Amino acid sequence: QVQLVESGGGLVQAGGSLRLSCTASGSIFSINAMGWYRQTPGKQRELVAHFTVGGSTNYEDSVKGRFTISRDNAKNTVYLQMNSLKPEDTAVYYCKMIVRTLGSRGYEYQFWGQGTQVTVSS
Repeated sequence: QVQLVESGGGLVQAGGSLRLSCTASGSIFSINAMGWYRQTPGKQRELVAHFTVGGSTNYEDSVKGRFTISRDNAKNTVYLQMNSLKPEDTAVYYCKMIVRTLGSRGYEYQFWGQGTQVTVSS
């Protein structure tokens, strides 16, 4: 129905940068929310950054000033630019979108990307 495909993860040294991308495809009428989460083994998935309903951005405290979320609505894509990476940023990163699908009569559905590993070495 709707697929989210992520790219851009990898291995980087502390202080380095990575840019994650997440593109949605399928039966999309509109995308009403976009965000990035991350998860480490044994811990719950946590919000990293997202666009609020009003279109502004919100960041988890530890990434403020280092990460930037952006989007290209024409491409159904959300990005996460990660600068000044730290070893504690190591995690699997997931994108999430709230999508109104074609023919859904106004209902919205939540979709997740497959996850991309980000590893920051010290």
